[in-house]
Amino acid sequence: MSVLDRAVDRAKARQARVVFPEMDEPRVAAACARLTAEGLAEPVGLIAPTEAMIASLVDGRGLKEGVARRMLDRPLYRAAAMVAAGEAVAMVAGADAPTRRVIEAASIAIGLAEGVTLPSSFFLMILPDGRELIFADCAVNVAPDADGLAAIARASEATARALLGRAQVALLSFSTGTSGAGDSVDRVRRAAEITGFPGPLQADAALSPVIAAKKGLGAGDANVLVFPDLDSGNIAYKLTQELAGAQALGPILQGFRKPVCDLSRGTTVDDIVAATAVTLALG
Repeated sequence: MSVLDRAVDRAKARQARVVFPEMDEPRVAAACARLTAEGLAEPVGLIAPTEAMIASLVDGRGLKEGVARRMLDRPLYRAAAMVAAGEAVAMVAGADAPTRRVIEAASIAIGLAEGVTLPSSFFLMILPDGRELIFADCAVNVAPDADGLAAIARASEATARALLGRAQVALLSFSTGTSGAGDSVDRVRRAAEITGFPGPLQADAALSPVIAAKKGLGAGDANVLVFPDLDSGNIAYKLTQELAGAQALGPILQGFRKPVCDLSRGTTVDDIVAATAVTLALG
């Protein structure tokens, strides 16, 4: 059974309430109609501010009541507060809004999960040959330091276990092992020391057992690829999508207390439906 089949089954079993703050956007509206018709979720738009939302911001996040009430005038913040207050299970946004705005709303209204120091994102990459991989971070952190890369890697490992059933993490670089030097490879090497995940690894060594054996690091069976910076991650997922015909679902955010999906602004109706199911599978 594919990752999407499993996610769809979980979503149908939950029938969860999902808030879409951009419900008027045509692609989002069409996706919500499909989610309802196919029994995957109960999509809802923004509701009027409630005392539960205010309490979630004041008591749960430490905001002053006046600030909380003003914040609920902003659609993304109200949607995130609905999730924080239990009035929705998850939030799916980003068809119109930039990633940074979705993250700001989730960070302030929902907050990070216990033990998480850095929010990040992943794309679920589904290749035409059936391979399923997690690419991270391709949307949020521009130039993470070694501790940031370690946080991204740990969050991505948890994501892969939840979605794919196994997690083999590779910390990618232009160099494998000790063959190269420089600021970026040193950051990756330090992140590997912190986490115990193999790295630095070139992409071929991460994915090919034959090459991994030649280069003497890792097993070549990675299904979680952690990129050294946003440039490489974003370029890699788009190249894989355009040249290999992969389906790229996301970016889905990691590290928050409740599930949040930040859609690409180039998203399609099919992508929104699938990404919503995957987001619910994580929650």
